[in-house]
Amino acid sequence: MKLAITGPTSGIGAVAFSQLTPYFDEIFLVARNESKANKLIQSLSPNDQKKVTLIYCDLTDMDTVVSATKSIKEKTATLDVLINNAGGIFQNKEITKDGFEMSLAANHLGHFLLTHHLLPLLLASPGPKVINVSSEAHRAAKVDFNDLNYEHKKFSSFLSYANVKLFNILFTKSLSEKFGEKGLRAFALHPGVVKTNFGNETSGLFGFFWKLSAPFMITAEEGAKTTIYLAKTKIDSLKNGYYFKKSRPVKP
Repeated sequence: MKLAITGPTSGIGAVAFSQLTPYFDEIFLVARNESKANKLIQSLSPNDQKKVTLIYCDLTDMDTVVSATKSIKEKTATLDVLINNAGGIFQNKEITKDGFEMSLAANHLGHFLLTHHLLPLLLASPGPKVINVSSEAHRAAKVDFNDLNYEHKKFSSFLSYANVKLFNILFTKSLSEKFGEKGLRAFALHPGVVKTNFGNETSGLFGFFWKLSAPFMITAEEGAKTTIYLAKTKIDSLKNGYYFKKSRPVKP
């Protein structure tokens, strides 16, 4: 069994990676921060370290996404599980070198492109899965498809995040509809409100509520449970394309 995971160097990604390592024969650690990734690999047992290959990728830079998929294709002909876990909330409006709003690129477009290029490897596996880490924030989405870069509207870090988390869910449904008959299973999930560094960079009303809710947040270990469950468990094909919360399907 072969796994690829993005955003594995901190928070729920690091927990999911560490706990899933024993279940896979080969793991591709898709990460931007190579020194953090190497430290994470070194924290594993010598036997598990041999399973892991570090693949450099900055999800906000589409050239590196394509390079990452080429590197993975050079090392394997199949991939069983892809976990699109990386993400973040960006306080200020930034435009990437490819011309996309930063949150759109980091949370959705990078993963879309990564998955697109890895589809041949996934479809070559007997029971492949794509797992997209979304969020309950998607319920606050208000998408203007004519202004994804906030050229006309005032930028809102939370609204931008809510929109891309909705895109994660729509992408999951699309994958199941297009490739379900070829054996691909796709799932989206809400990890819970996890006590990590995730919301520390935000300000304004969202930043205020984030700090206010800190005592009620769950640990990264708890937050990773649904990701781990979906990666390890055989899910009924009737639930292909579903959105999960606390390891159970819920209506998005």
